[in-house]
Amino acid sequence: MQRLNFPTYSFRFKNSENKASIFDVIRKKFVVLQPEEWVRQHCVHYLMEEKQYPKSLINVEKELIVNGLKKRYDIVVFNPDGSIFLVVECKAPKVNITQDTFDQIARYNLTLNASYLMVTNGLNHYYCQMDFDNERYNFLRDIPEYSK
Repeated sequence: MQRLNFPTYSFRFKNSENKASIFDVIRKKFVVLQPEEWVRQHCVHYLMEEKQYPKSLINVEKELIVNGLKKRYDIVVFNPDGSIFLVVECKAPKVNITQDTFDQIARYNLTLNASYLMVTNGLNHYYCQMDFDNERYNFLRDIPEYSK
């Protein structure tokens, strides 16, 4: 797999039926190693190891309903009170991050109401803080580290 713009992490891999899989520490199972999954797993480890978010507050690949349509978010980090702190949208490294990507995560956030958004293709990372009063998001250099 391609080298990404994240620190180096150690992962568990396995092969079965000629398909490589990577162990997801959040879902507690092996998942097929696709380019987007490679980015997702790096991002999960980045949130836990660099930003110190507890594993218990991170959720991966869950369904949500947006405008009556079933969608799936990549990663959500909860606040201890159960509200959503951060939504992450992961794309494969070869996928360029465009305005459409931000529109997608903004639509998801109409349902989720997260304070922060992150969009990454593993090579480029974008961070935003929501400004709900003015119905916009403001770009940041990074997302905050976990604080209790």
